[in-house]
Amino acid sequence: MGLLVFGFESNTGYGFAGLCITAPEPVSCEDLMCEGRCEVVDGQPKCVQETFSTCWLASGSHYRSFDGKTFDFMGTCTYTLTTLCSSDPTFPTFSVEVQKEKKENSKVSSIGSINVRVDNVTVTVVQAENGMVRVNNHSSRLPISLSCGKLRVRQKGKSVLIQLDFMLKVLYDWDDHVVVKIPAAFSGRVCGLCGNSNGNPQDDAQAPDGSGGISWSWGRAGR
Repeated sequence: MGLLVFGFESNTGYGFAGLCITAPEPVSCEDLMCEGRCEVVDGQPKCVQETFSTCWLASGSHYRSFDGKTFDFMGTCTYTLTTLCSSDPTFPTFSVEVQKEKKENSKVSSIGSINVRVDNVTVTVVQAENGMVRVNNHSSRLPISLSCGKLRVRQKGKSVLIQLDFMLKVLYDWDDHVVVKIPAAFSGRVCGLCGNSNGNPQDDAQAPDGSGGISWSWGRAGR
């Protein structure tokens, strides 16, 4: 409760009682709209700063894994950058793939498209199809929201940003640069050319059976 007082003569004033209003406490994570992860602590939602591991592919052949291992790979096929390799049922099944094509009059390969698969939805981004994606092979203009908001796709600058509700992020510039980010919760639970995100770059780029260093076996033809 407060009091507002005003006047122009000494000892003379006028006023009225006022109610001090405070913002209501958030009751759910949806109320907070956190950029990162939201947790409920002692019955109250709190925004939690999320830690991410980042993998990228540049110029069609230069890779950097989640754990910082860098290597070059020139193959032309559809390759798995990252996918869930854990049997834990609490983690969502997903995959991020890149289709590599041979450049004309060049010895290096280029990115033809990327695929992000989750649940029964496949989002395909084709090189040079700026401002558009293909959802289960049907063209769609951006932005779009799928699976009740669990999968969102929008343009960010000159790139397309694909975001999943479990904090997976894929950024592609419709040309030759792909960035994949996964939260720390997936550490040691993923595999693919981007590695397993366990903090050890020495065991990255393993084959699907766990044997070491056979990058080409992550191609669709070799799986």
